[in-house]
Amino acid sequence: MKTERKLKPMTVAELKVLRQNDMGAFLDAGTGKTSDDILLHKAQQTAEVKVGDIVKVFLYLDPKKRLTASMHVPKMREGQIARLKIINVTSDGAFVDVGAERGIFMPFSEMRGRPKVGEIVWAKLYTDKSGRLAVTMKVSDEIRRASKPAVNVKRGDMLTGAIFNIIAAGAFVFSEERHIIFIPQKEIPRQLRVGEVVDVRITYLRDDGRLDGSLREIKENALERDAEKIFAFMQAEGGSMTFNDNTAPEKIFAAFKISKAAFKRAVGHLFRERRIEKTSDGFKIVDANQD
Repeated sequence: MKTERKLKPMTVAELKVLRQNDMGAFLDAGTGKTSDDILLHKAQQTAEVKVGDIVKVFLYLDPKKRLTASMHVPKMREGQIARLKIINVTSDGAFVDVGAERGIFMPFSEMRGRPKVGEIVWAKLYTDKSGRLAVTMKVSDEIRRASKPAVNVKRGDMLTGAIFNIIAAGAFVFSEERHIIFIPQKEIPRQLRVGEVVDVRITYLRDDGRLDGSLREIKENALERDAEKIFAFMQAEGGSMTFNDNTAPEKIFAAFKISKAAFKRAVGHLFRERRIEKTSDGFKIVDANQD
C-alpha cells in the first residue's frame, strides 16, 4: 500500500512530473489519487519539464485554496540571512520577499519593531513548528557569526550599515564591511527604525574588534549648521526673533529641531561673531538692512 505524503503550502519539495496538458505539468502529491496531483502551471515554470522529471518547487495555495506549485523557489537557504523587503503587513504579521512565488510570513513575535511595507530588513529564513517556511528578524547570533573584527578602522571614520536591532541602551548596526557597530542612546539624535541604513561616525574601537559609533555631528560642524539655521530663520522673520534663554525647550525644538543647549551655543556663536545683538525680548540681526 502506498504511503500518503502530507505536503503543505509554504514549503519547498522535490516532486515527480506525472503528466502534462495545455495548462502545464501535474506533479505527484504522493497520495495515489489523481485528484490530488499538484499543478505546475506553465507560467510558474522556469525551465522545460518532461514527464518523469523530478522538479524542485515551492508550494502555495491558489485563490481557490488548492495546493499549487511554482519553480520560483526561495533564493536563500534555510538558516541564511539577507536584507529582505517587506511586501505586505496584516493584523497577524508581515509577508517578506525571499524570491519565491509568494511572500513568506513573518509573525509579530519574530519582528524587531514594526516594519512597514517597502522597508528592507535583515532577516532569516527558517521552518516553523508547523513545518512551513517563515521569516524572523531575530538575527543577532547569525550576524555575530558573519561579522569580522575591525582592524583597519580608526576614530572619526564614517561607515555605512543597516540597523538590525534596537534596545533601550542603543542600536546595533551591521556595516557594509561586516563590522558590528553599537550606537549608544546618547549618540542617537532622532528616532530610528530597524532596517534603516545609516552613516555612523566611529567613536571607539573595542578590544574584540567591535565598534562604538555616533549619529551626531561633530560639535563644531553642528554648531555652524545650527547657527546658520537660526540666522536664516531670523532673516525670514524680518531680521529678529523672540526666542531667548527663557524660551521653553519644546518651543525651540519645534522651530529648529535642536535642543535648548544647542540653541544657546549657536546663538552665542552668532553673538560673538557680531552677526546678532540682544533686544528686550530676543535677538535681532546687526545691520539687518544690509543682509
